Amino acid sequence: FFSVSVAIAMLSAPRRLLFNNARASAATIRFFSGEAKEYDCVVIGAGPGGYVAAVKAGQLGMKVACIDKRGPAGGTCLNVGCIPSKALLNSSHHYHMAAHDFKKQGINVEGLSIDVKQMMKAKEKAIKGLTQGIEGTLFKKNKVDYYKGFGKISSTNEVAIDLNDGGTETIKAKNIILATGSDVAKIPGIEIDEKMIVSSTGALEFDKVPEKLIVIGAGVIGLEMGSVWGRLGSEVTVVEFLDRITPGVDAEVAKMFQTVLSRKQKLMNFKLGTKVMGADVVGDKVHLKVQPSKGGDEEVIEADKVLVAIGRVPYLDGLGLDSVGVEMDGRVIKTNDHLQTSVPNIYAIGDCIKGAMLAHKAEEEGIAAVEHMAGLGGHVNYDAIPGVVYTHPELATVGKTEEELKEAGVKYNKGVFPFMANSRARTIDDADGMVKVLADKETDRLLGVHMLGPNAGEMIMEAVIGLEYGASSEDLARTCHAHPTLSEAVKEAMMATYDKPIHI
Repeated sequence: FFSVSVAIAMLSAPRRLLFNNARASAATIRFFSGEAKEYDCVVIGAGPGGYVAAVKAGQLGMKVACIDKRGPAGGTCLNVGCIPSKALLNSSHHYHMAAHDFKKQGINVEGLSIDVKQMMKAKEKAIKGLTQGIEGTLFKKNKVDYYKGFGKISSTNEVAIDLNDGGTETIKAKNIILATGSDVAKIPGIEIDEKMIVSSTGALEFDKVPEKLIVIGAGVIGLEMGSVWGRLGSEVTVVEFLDRITPGVDAEVAKMFQTVLSRKQKLMNFKLGTKVMGADVVGDKVHLKVQPSKGGDEEVIEADKVLVAIGRVPYLDGLGLDSVGVEMDGRVIKTNDHLQTSVPNIYAIGDCIKGAMLAHKAEEEGIAAVEHMAGLGGHVNYDAIPGVVYTHPELATVGKTEEELKEAGVKYNKGVFPFMANSRARTIDDADGMVKVLADKETDRLLGVHMLGPNAGEMIMEAVIGLEYGASSEDLARTCHAHPTLSEAVKEAMMATYDKPIHI
C-alpha cells in the first residue's frame, strides 16, 4: 500500500512531496492512515502573523492548514483592532476637519451632524471585505485548509480542534506554528463589562458619543481611541501611571505629541503620574478612583464610559504547551533566532513571543518561520521594525531612541527639522510636529528616526529602508525629494544630522 501510494503521488502530484522543485532537500513523505489529515504545516491562529504564514507555506508548495476560533480570519487586528480603529479614526478626522478646519479654507458647512450608526456600518464594511478576502481569495488561491475552531497541541505532531460548528477533529502536522496573538490586559479589581467599562473592543462599538470618556493608559490604543471620541465631541481624560505618554517612544517627540493633543487640539486632558485604585458603576455613570502614583489623596472621577487600555498579554490558555514541553520565557513563549520553540518542529510568532506586539512584526516572523522550515533561512531585522500611532498628527518611529543611545553609551549626531518649515505642510495648514534623526557620530550610519506630523506613518518607510540597508544620514540627504512634499522634511532632518539644513 505504501509503495503504490508513493508512486502515484510522485507521478500525479509532486508538490505533495516537495515544497518546490528547486528544493528537493525540503522533501517530505507522509504516511496516510485514513484516520487524520496530514499537513506539512499547521498554523494555530489566523491573525496577521498566522494567515500570512499559512499563505507563504502554500506558496512554497506545502500542504497547509490554518485554525482560528474566532471564525472570520484576520485575528484581533482585522476584526477588533487595527482595521476598525483606523476606519473610525478616518471618519472622526473627516468630521473634526469639517467642524473646525473647513471654515478657514472658505468652506462653509451648515447642519453638520454625527451619525454614529452609519460610521459603524462603514467600519463593518471595511472589516468584512478584508476578512472575506483572506478566506475567499488568499486561502483558496494558496490551497490553505481553514478550520474554524479552537486548536490545541495534543502531541508534537498533532493538533486537536474543537470545531465551532460542533465536534472535534485531529490533524497531523510535520510543523506547527503558534500564532495565537494576545488578549486585553486587565486591572485587578476592575471588571470589563464592554458596556460601561470597556476594552478597545467595546470602545469600537459605542452606539453614541459619550459625554465624558476616561481612558486608562496613554499608549497607542488609548490615544487612538481617545482621539476618535474626542474628535466627535467627548470630553476625554487620559489617566497614566507614568509621568509621560507613549512609553518607549523618544521622549522629545512624546513631549511634543502631548502638547499637540492637549494644548493645541484640545482633544484630551492628561492626568499623568496617576494610578487607578478601583471603579464603581453607579447608575449610568462610572466612578473611577485614582490617586498619585507616588502616594497621596484619593480622588474620584466621573465618566459615562471608561476605556481600559493598559496593553495586551499573550493568549496561551489551553494550547497544551506543557504537555509537549514548550518552554516559556516569563509570560511569552521562548524561541530561538529562527522562531523555533524548545520543540524544534513547533514555531511561535507574533504577540505570543518577545518583542513589540505589532501586526507587521508578526507578518515578518510568519514568513521567516515558514522559510526556515523550508530550508530557506528566514530572518527578521528587529532594529528596522516601525511603530506608528495613527492619531493626527501621526507619530512614527523606527530604530533607537535618544534615551536608549545615551544609556548604551553610543555617541551620536542629532538632526531635527520642524514641519512648520516645510512648504507642503504650510500649504495644507497641517504643520504640527517634526522629524528627528539619530546617526552614529563616527560613521553617520542611521540609528533611529522619529516623526510627529501629517502622514508620518507612510513617510517613516524611507527611514526603515535606510536602517535595513545600513544607510547614512548623508545617503538620504543627498537623495532628491520631490517638491513640494512632506517628505522634504525627512531630507532636511538628514541634512541637519550630518551637516546643515537649508530651510531653517
